[in-house]
Amino acid sequence: MRAQDVDLRQLLLEAALEALDEGVHVVDAEGVTVFYNRKMADIEAMAREDVMGRRIDDVFSFPDAAGSTLLDAVRRGVRRDDVRQTYFNRRGHAITTVNRTFPVYADGRVVGAVEIARDVTSVEQLKSTAFGQAGVRYTFASIIAESRAMRELLEQARRAARTDSSVLIVGETGTGKELLAQGIHAASPRRDGPFVSQNLAALPDTLVEGILFGTARGAFTGAVDRPGLIEQASGGTLLLDEMNAMPAPLQAKLLRVLQERVVRRVGDLKDRPVDVRILATMNEEPGRAIREGRLRADLFYRLSVVTLTVPPLRSRREDILPLVAHFIRRLNAAFGLRVEGCEPRLVDALLAYDWPGNVRELEHVIEGAMNLMEDETKIGFQHLPGHVRRRLEQALDEAKGSEHQAGRGAREDGERESTSEARREVVPRERPSFRDLVRDYVRSVLQASLEETRGNVSEAARQLGMSRQNLQYWLREVGVDPARYRR
Repeated sequence: MRAQDVDLRQLLLEAALEALDEGVHVVDAEGVTVFYNRKMADIEAMAREDVMGRRIDDVFSFPDAAGSTLLDAVRRGVRRDDVRQTYFNRRGHAITTVNRTFPVYADGRVVGAVEIARDVTSVEQLKSTAFGQAGVRYTFASIIAESRAMRELLEQARRAARTDSSVLIVGETGTGKELLAQGIHAASPRRDGPFVSQNLAALPDTLVEGILFGTARGAFTGAVDRPGLIEQASGGTLLLDEMNAMPAPLQAKLLRVLQERVVRRVGDLKDRPVDVRILATMNEEPGRAIREGRLRADLFYRLSVVTLTVPPLRSRREDILPLVAHFIRRLNAAFGLRVEGCEPRLVDALLAYDWPGNVRELEHVIEGAMNLMEDETKIGFQHLPGHVRRRLEQALDEAKGSEHQAGRGAREDGERESTSEARREVVPRERPSFRDLVRDYVRSVLQASLEETRGNVSEAARQLGMSRQNLQYWLREVGVDPARYRR
């Protein structure tokens, strides 16, 4: 067959696929997109150039319990018909499709996969809104967890998601407690039920009871029959944020709901059965809240069947740079920028600062800086507000002062040891910074993995237990080129 005939056939095939009223997405054996029709771009609210030539899991996030049907077809050769899948594009928007997915074989091996998708996002959103779960946007896959502490926390949360037991999530403000709660709901058998969330600190004490437990007609002037959040969440999950802000008398009433699985509306005489899983968060140590009378001990024991403690950002600094990269990618899409990262001195400051506002503070710093950028590709101190710049510069100066003090102590020790030898000049070596030591170690681990996988980034990521996207970030950060290891 002549080359012109092949080109013409491919052109006609692509034209036919473009005319379909269904989305078509084709990937090769590595999961890299090789065809993506206009309808699929419309369904997923993505520009084609942001998807073509990129791995599917670099562009979209999938709940851990399901994963990408396309990648499953490539890896396991599995064909699926009429499978419903919910996932998130790079802007965090939820997409729900019904898919037909099948692998493509050549010479007895899988060389790619094709997915034909029908959009049901609007139907899913309508159903979610009716059941109060429009706010569910996050899964475990949405949470950045490079540090050992966060990986262990996510593993505990995954296991807890399988049951209906109550979960108490403890952590400082801004650590991402609600993200973890949404992840638990999304991975649980209740994922198709409502997810209802209420911050108790945001409600006046006089309104909390009616909002949570509901009201009966005639209970007070203007009262009508209205279900509370507990009833609205029946069949799903109720998140009570800042549990320690709930008035003590209502804590006793909530305890009865947990024990007997019934709720009584304000002014009503009958109990109504409810099937709801309760998740609660606290931004202080529970023992202190109990001692100071803000939390009933019996309610604490009932809520804390499983207790998950989210570590502050200052104790998991390995997550700082991946979080920064994640925020930059998201904000690039939102602001139409092409920011690639931060200047080296700012990176050192970000790692040195203690982040009392945790992940939320870091996100706001990056977002504020990118609001002041135009054509620049690197975030620098000049893009930060004055008060933020001063705090980061102070943290950087203190970190350098500590390194200098440690280096001077090492030099003094060396000088004392040298006095017992013949008088000779001791030339102390410069002490490497903590960041340099971490970079060297990460570089050696990545080089060893790429050597073993012959430069296959996807396989290296699987071996290292991290996403391909995060591995690519660290390869750029430490200056390792995978092409050098391909053979």
